[in-house]
Amino acid sequence: MEISPKLKLIKVVVELCLVFCLAMRRLKRKTTVEVLWPYVLRLLHEKPMYAYELRQQIGKKFGWKPPLVTSYTVLYRLQRGGYVATEWHEQRGKPARKYYKITDKGKELVKSAEGYFSELHAKLFGKKT
Repeated sequence: MEISPKLKLIKVVVELCLVFCLAMRRLKRKTTVEVLWPYVLRLLHEKPMYAYELRQQIGKKFGWKPPLVTSYTVLYRLQRGGYVATEWHEQRGKPARKYYKITDKGKELVKSAEGYFSELHAKLFGKKT
């Protein structure tokens, strides 16, 4: 039994849609979860925050929430690299919270990342920065 031209066309369109959807899903993952540090440093540039608060703010400001373990791993690496510092804040009747704040080295890194992403955007989409 031969497939009609209409069904062949529908099959091709569906396959293209699937390829596009998978490609976009991968691109979003690569530019969010897998490259979390610019989001973290950008938020810490505004004010010091504790880890859970950072995750919440990424969700509010950028529209996605990173995995919990990934957030802590990135914060640990940023701290180890000297891009963030920590300080404990006491709370009445609750355990102390560990707050993260951006360092001067972290501010330089955010500025470099901003330049990189601006240049990348200009190259990809032909717009001046």
